[in-house]
Amino acid sequence: MSYCLAASVNDGMVFCSDSRTTEGADRVSTYSKMFRFGCDGQRQFIVLAAGKLATIQATITRVQLDIRDGASLNLHNVATVQQAADYLGDVSLTEQRRHGEKKGVEASFIIGGQIAGSEHEVALVYPQGNHINTSPDTLFLQIGESKYGKPILDRILKPETSLETCALCALVSMDSTMRSNLTVGPPVDVLVYRTNSLVLDGYQRLDADSKFLREVGRSWDERLKEAFRQMPSLTWSTSTSVPHIDDTINL
Repeated sequence: MSYCLAASVNDGMVFCSDSRTTEGADRVSTYSKMFRFGCDGQRQFIVLAAGKLATIQATITRVQLDIRDGASLNLHNVATVQQAADYLGDVSLTEQRRHGEKKGVEASFIIGGQIAGSEHEVALVYPQGNHINTSPDTLFLQIGESKYGKPILDRILKPETSLETCALCALVSMDSTMRSNLTVGPPVDVLVYRTNSLVLDGYQRLDADSKFLREVGRSWDERLKEAFRQMPSLTWSTSTSVPHIDDTINL
């Protein structure tokens, strides 16, 4: 299982992915699921991947070869992020079909980036090759084990959210997912892209023994418990089934 997310706000984009890959209970490996492409000052793309590892690797290899060989369509000459998402979907479908479209070879991708003179964008590319985009109402996209890390993103992210806050939300989202699903795990790759910078200089890889990653998890855990202690308690009346508020919860 994997968990990857990307958020797009006014100031730029944040990408976050885990690195654990499982093929059964006794086959656990570590592979980065974040890939970077671009030309400084001209264009930058970040790709996140979840799904069948063989399909992911074949797709990324083809993307790299197309750039190297100067293919008629590649990430160094697409005109828009939308075209980049269509291209990535086509490459993924081609690699799936090489295996006879067997079940279990699907992969999903998130691609985000910016081309000089245009806005930054993020798109989610489905295994079928089509894609959806972020919007002012949908600021983040997720692939893989998404349900555990979604609440913090729903509650905090707004178009005007700072990139620092956005990155912390992404890390809390990842921590919540790792806490609830052992098939998602470190190292955690995080990349912060500031709009119009056209360089990828905000990358960090946080290993399992990262003091900062542990502190994020500990701090979030403690603050959740403190918030819960401040919640109004429920006292059930003998005359009605509707609860009423009484003092606070004591843990």
